Amino acid sequence: MSNQVLLTPFHKNLDLKNRVVMAPMTRSRAANEGNIPTEDLHVPYYAQRASAGLIITEGSQVSKDAVGYINTAGIYSKEQVEGWKKVTKAVHDKGGKIFIQLWHVGRISHPDFHDGELPLAPSALNPNAKSFTPEGFKDTVTPKAMTTANIKQTVEDFKNASINAIEAGFDGVEIHSSNGYLFHQFFTSTSNIRTDEYGGNIENRTRFFFEVLDAMKAVIPQEKIGVRFNPSLNDMFGITFDEETIPIFEYIIKKLNDYDLAYVHLSEPFNDVSNVPFAVEHIAKHFRPLYNGTLMINAGFDQESGNKVIEEGNADLVAFGKPFISNPDLVERFEHNYPLADWDTDTFYTPGKEGYIDYPEYSEAN
Repeated sequence: MSNQVLLTPFHKNLDLKNRVVMAPMTRSRAANEGNIPTEDLHVPYYAQRASAGLIITEGSQVSKDAVGYINTAGIYSKEQVEGWKKVTKAVHDKGGKIFIQLWHVGRISHPDFHDGELPLAPSALNPNAKSFTPEGFKDTVTPKAMTTANIKQTVEDFKNASINAIEAGFDGVEIHSSNGYLFHQFFTSTSNIRTDEYGGNIENRTRFFFEVLDAMKAVIPQEKIGVRFNPSLNDMFGITFDEETIPIFEYIIKKLNDYDLAYVHLSEPFNDVSNVPFAVEHIAKHFRPLYNGTLMINAGFDQESGNKVIEEGNADLVAFGKPFISNPDLVERFEHNYPLADWDTDTFYTPGKEGYIDYPEYSEAN
């Protein structure tokens, strides 16, 4: 595949050497008391993949309240900031760009992470999912409905995390408003039954997200902020699709035209939604006409389909997840049409270097 559009530079609020993005992926390697990114694991992992046009890190919790998975690196303490500084330096030294994904899981958590206290959520509704705790998978519980004070504090947490991210040397941040986590829980009427200014109609259910975005852009340039959504998520992470799901995301995407963001990052459906009433099967094609800024798409793309979605004008950037796990040189493999190495699902979330920093580049393996 000569003259691949995936491998061409991109310049619009971002200056990227190519349009191949490393998607954010939880890898659970911060196995230490402070959930600090480490020099022996996180630094080489991200540096190995610096040929991507942009790296988006694993979800990084903005506070202790935000955590919901084991061994995930945070961005709220001084020690975490110092750990991330080593990561960003290593990526920049190899000519890469890196954003950090800011994360609050909401009700997809467990009291085991909060000294026995209930996790926070828009409403006291159990997602009836599983939480991956230090003692293994456990059933989720009915969370605590956030008070107005809880919401205001969380806005501050995201603002402070943004400041910390820039101090740590990141080129920008991504708000994880996707995949059934806290913001997504506010968007969805099946997880948000509030009767105050954060519940009810579409404007109210998106209020918290825009309050966070406005707080963040007051302390860092808005062109350093990206946002992620999964509009057709259904029957996963406690989210159930309904007739208002697509309209609420259309409202959000259209309103984001009033901002000057780095990008909007959308996911194609994670599972088959062809028989789900009101769902959209082709997310990039549906939302591209609604958004004037940079559109990133992910979920299930390969080299051929990644080039095609850009060529057809339905996206500007393509994020690749699992292929980057087992192919640290994914960009070079695309460039030379080398075959891709398979990933090992058994080591996605296990401690240590195995399945994390020991995948060889094509030239090393051959």
